[in-house]
Amino acid sequence: MPDPSPTAHDVTLCVEDLRAALALHGITLPSLGVDLPSFASTYAPPAGLVALGNCNTDTAHALATALRKTAAER
Repeated sequence: MPDPSPTAHDVTLCVEDLRAALALHGITLPSLGVDLPSFASTYAPPAGLVALGNCNTDTAHALATALRKTAAER
């Protein structure tokens, strides 16, 4: 049975996809990336987390606006 936990490559692709989607809304999260320590944890399977990082309030408001707009279109 294959291991369902994400690989570092899977998480990297996810980060790239998220970065591209955010860019469509003019949003940049400079510290967006793969959380490498999540692969070194003692938890099984490894978490494979995406680090969203910090952003200023203008970016946070832009992200909230984009999410609300997208939710309203559904």
